Amino acid sequence: MALLPAHPSPAPPEAPPHPPHAHTPVLTQPGPAQADAQPVLAQAEAEADSALWRAPSRERPRPAGGRRTYGLVATDLDGTLLRAGDRVSARTRAALELARGAGARHIVVTGRPVPGVRGLLAALGYEGIAVCGQGAQVYDTASGRMLSALTLDRETAATALGKIEAETGALYAAVDQDGTDGHTLIEPGYRMAHPTLPARPVPHRDALWERPIAKVLVRHPELTDDELAAAARSAVDGLATVTMAGPGTVELQPLGVTKATGLARAAELLGLGPADTLAFGDMPNDVPMLQWAAHGVAMANSHPELLAVADEITTSNEEDGVARVLERVYG
Repeated sequence: MALLPAHPSPAPPEAPPHPPHAHTPVLTQPGPAQADAQPVLAQAEAEADSALWRAPSRERPRPAGGRRTYGLVATDLDGTLLRAGDRVSARTRAALELARGAGARHIVVTGRPVPGVRGLLAALGYEGIAVCGQGAQVYDTASGRMLSALTLDRETAATALGKIEAETGALYAAVDQDGTDGHTLIEPGYRMAHPTLPARPVPHRDALWERPIAKVLVRHPELTDDELAAAARSAVDGLATVTMAGPGTVELQPLGVTKATGLARAAELLGLGPADTLAFGDMPNDVPMLQWAAHGVAMANSHPELLAVADEITTSNEEDGVARVLERVYG
């Protein structure tokens, strides 16, 4: 059973990303301050699905007697749509088909670069637009064509690495090259966090800059991912966007580029926008996307930064958390 296709139409002029929403922290039960807030679901739905935790909604109100649905489902891959072993469960596939039958489109939004995810998407039967490289790349899987791509200036990247190392000591670095045929290059000492992603070792750091790049990946021998991300943000302020995308995955991407900006471009190709979007994620790199969307859902296995901004918390990726929400919304 194929995942939801999202075939593109000719691209209109790019619009600025939707501004972040004000947000109330996630609560398992609404307190007095939330008594007058628009509910995420009708009360009957909430009682029928008590396995899910909900935060007060920042959606637009639903029509009286109606149920809020969405024209676009945006999902992260690792830790969200995928189970261990890069698998999509039969239940999740069926739930995506249910959403498709209700008229929704599906866009995968991943930190993986196009060359590192193209084979996986084909194996999953995914057809349509994919947002890759933390939002820097918008790719049409049906035609094999890059619809848009932004690069990180290599001189800026080298300067940013130097500034971070001045604060943290020596780093290990890697880069994702630009393009549909780009490689992931790793300098000596860098260890890939995801074993299924191919990488090509290079003899020294200067070799990382041989071709245009989409982003830089950094690791530190002692600092935690959160510590490294915080130090990097402080050191490279104004040079690049820093994000933490998963265990061992702190990344530098072009300044201002996030999953939200990439999703905004992809959604516009389909004539859709933030008010139409239901988004799912699990890591800090998903924060801008969940804030951009009308309704943002975090997996139970999510990083605390994402849990703090989510409208709803579903079960984990291993427990079909995406499917549970789609079944409720589109069933």
